[in-house]
Parts: sequence; structure tokens; C-alpha cells
Amino acid sequence: MKKTLLAFLLVIVLTTGLLATVVAKEKEIRIAKQYGLAYLPLIVVEEQRLIEKNAKAANLGAVKTSWVTLGSGASANDALLSGSVDYISGGVAPFITLWDKSKGAVKALAALDHTPIYLNTVNPEVKSIRDFTEKDRIAVPAVKVSIQAVILQMAAAQEFGNENFSKLDSLTVSLKHPDALVALLSGKSEVTAHFATPPFSFQELENSKVRKIVDSYEILGGPHTMNVLSTTKKFYDNNPKLNKVVLQSIDEAIAWIKNNKREAAELYIKASKSNESVSDILAQLNNPQINYDSAPLRITKFSDFLYQIGSIKTKPANWKELFFPDIHHKKGS
Repeated sequence: MKKTLLAFLLVIVLTTGLLATVVAKEKEIRIAKQYGLAYLPLIVVEEQRLIEKNAKAANLGAVKTSWVTLGSGASANDALLSGSVDYISGGVAPFITLWDKSKGAVKALAALDHTPIYLNTVNPEVKSIRDFTEKDRIAVPAVKVSIQAVILQMAAAQEFGNENFSKLDSLTVSLKHPDALVALLSGKSEVTAHFATPPFSFQELENSKVRKIVDSYEILGGPHTMNVLSTTKKFYDNNPKLNKVVLQSIDEAIAWIKNNKREAAELYIKASKSNESVSDILAQLNNPQINYDSAPLRITKFSDFLYQIGSIKTKPANWKELFFPDIHHKKGS
């Protein structure tokens, strides 16, 4: 009788311990972001601990959020597929590629921004993309797959014909935005151009040797989403309440940025350890070209192009096919 009771108690202890471990795992989420002002909504979510606050309000208890900063969409994709993180943020093009390769097992929870990307150069001979030669090197976060690399292919297709979309690929080199800025301005690097996002694009243009050749809004025909937050369908299905909390936190951060731009500029500088002044970041946040919104914009421009050049095998019927249902009610494109 005593042996039976001890065995029963042991089962309870082991089961309780196992359940505690499962609960602990469920209460920690890992999110990857990248460099730049386009990720400001996530920086606000992190710094103001919005997920933790909203999780408690939703009766989810204490949720620990771990953050990691990666250098490109390609590395973010790898992190998600390897199970190192639960959510990743990154450019539209790498996301669509991952959606295609995973056969829809990865989708976006929300867009983060509508932000232009500038192609800047220090080469005085380059007036347009037609003027690049083998002596030039164009820095992008990841060759061929980053949103910058794909937009460069779009520009090449427009300039040289669709069959020549990859004409400038051989000139691209992979560099994180902070490193690309240093390389471009040093005058001692092979890098003569950088497809840059804010604040790096604006920092470069403060140098008299740097000129903007073209920006992504011109190439895409108007404002577009640059970055999205995505996750796996498995994680999404297993954590319905948590997904709503994350989306709520993003929308809350976006609303706060719009109503508190100076404070948002100060928070960005503190969190990113940027050397820029508050007035410089504030000027960028007041730039009408830069907007934060969870509704996707011109997403299918990218998917249509990637399908056209053979980079993806499946063409989504519309933007909703790429996103989880939580934002299907919004006006996207």
C-alpha cells in the first residue's frame, strides 16, 4: 500500500514538473528585429514592455519577451526555421520567399511600416543605375534575396528589360546597414553605393559626396510596406491569444509614435545607441514619406515580380493569402 502511494505521489510530482516546464516555455516568446528606424514600432514594444503589459491584461499571466537583433531578412528567416525565435521581422521580399518555400507554413501577422529605401552613391560618374560599372559595388543586407536586392532587380528590369532583371546582381555585396554606411563614407572601400533605409539613408545624404540616384517609391510606383512581422502557422495556431496581444502591442506602439514623435525619437536613440541628434531623427519621423501602419501596402507588387522572374513558384492570389486573418479587415494591397 505504501509503495503504491509513493509511486502515485512520484507520478504527480513528475507530471507537475513537466507541466510547469511546458507552461514556462509557453510564457516566453522570442522576437527578432533588425537595424534601422523602420523597426521603431518593435523598439517601442520592447522598451515599453507592451507585450508584457497587454498579456497580463488578457489574463495570460507573466510573459517574458526576449529580443535579438539580426543583420538581414535572410538570417531572420534562418532563425525562424531553426526554431531559434518565434517571430521575425524583415523585408517583404525575404518574407514572400519564405512563405513560398514553406508552402504557406509561414505567414505575416502584420506590416510594420511604409518606408522608402534610397539608392545612394559616392561615385560622381553615376547619375542613374545605367551608369554603374564593374568598378562599382552596391551594398545590400543580403545579395539577391533582401528587399533592397529585389528592388534593385525591379529597377534593372524597368531600365534594361525584364529579361535583364539580374544585370546588376554581380555588383552587389552583403553588408549590414551600419557597416555599409561606414564603408560608403570611408572612401577606402570598394563600396560606392548603398541601398539604404532610414536613418542610414539620411545620414549618408548629409555628406556632400553622397547623392540619391533613385528610391523605392519611384520604382514601386508609390509608398510600400518595407517590413513585416511573421511567424509559423504552427506557432500561430498554438498561441491564438498571444498573437492578438502581439498585434495589439504593435498597433499601440504605432499610435504612440504618431502622437509622441519627439519622445519616440529620444527612445530610438537611446535603444539603438545612435549618435544622431533628436532633431535629426525627429525630422525623419516628420517626413511625410515615412509612416508606420500594420496594414500592408503594395505587397503584391513584390510577389508578382518574384513570381515573374522565377524566384517563387506560387503566386499569391492577393495580399490576404500572405497574412494571418487578424488584419484581413484592413485596407491592404
